[in-house]
Amino acid sequence: MLLAVDAGNTNVVFAVHDGNEWRGRWRIATRDDRTSDEYAVWLLTLLQFSGLKPTDIDRCVIGTVVPAALYNLRRLAREWFEVEPLIARAMVNWGFEIRVDRPQEVGADRLLNALASHTHYKGPLIVIDFGTATTFDVVDTDGSYLGGVIAPGINLSIEALHRAAARLPRIGIGRPQAAIGRDTVSAMQSGIYWGYVGLIEGIVSRIRAEHDTPLKVIATGGLAPLFAEGTTIIERIDQDITLEGLRLLAERNPAPILQRTGARDA
Repeated sequence: MLLAVDAGNTNVVFAVHDGNEWRGRWRIATRDDRTSDEYAVWLLTLLQFSGLKPTDIDRCVIGTVVPAALYNLRRLAREWFEVEPLIARAMVNWGFEIRVDRPQEVGADRLLNALASHTHYKGPLIVIDFGTATTFDVVDTDGSYLGGVIAPGINLSIEALHRAAARLPRIGIGRPQAAIGRDTVSAMQSGIYWGYVGLIEGIVSRIRAEHDTPLKVIATGGLAPLFAEGTTIIERIDQDITLEGLRLLAERNPAPILQRTGARDA
């Protein structure tokens, strides 16, 4: 079975695929100082509840945008599952061209989204990922990654608004019934929600204007369903797209040779 690890800025998602289906998904808050042993105590308990054992895992693939988290995630795979993880980065075999000036700077999650979205939906398309940052990634007809847009995430914007303005409270995100807020909270919710709908529609419109052929729009991330309610731009929601990218990347690449504890980490 494959252990897929998607380490984002907010959460680390672990998932197990048995070759036919995902057997379980679990998430934990991202922390740079979380050790491999801490991950193991938590993860092995959840595997047991799902009827799985560490020996069931014979492959591991890790995608992360948090470099500091990679060391202990790699140790987790080596010490507790006795497998060498495949790391999602520019130099592995993606099966498509990365047509940007500095491929090594592209976040693993963006390439994973591109791989899975083209495999399942075919290009050309735009993938919007509502994460810590809101990203827009463009995939060509042949699956090539063309680049994209990075904007502040919704929760980052809410927190920045609260911190920078002394009288503005911290709010939750929701779809307002009206654009005009009748109090401070509803006015803030309107600005965040409809402001981001405008951002989505505006950026997609500009990307489409720069591309020769029509582009489908796929969305992922926890807030994708909420924002899909406010616009017809988003054509499909796929919450598993990053995990699917990890699974597909593992299929495309040979399993790395296990580096025993004490070996130099690559």
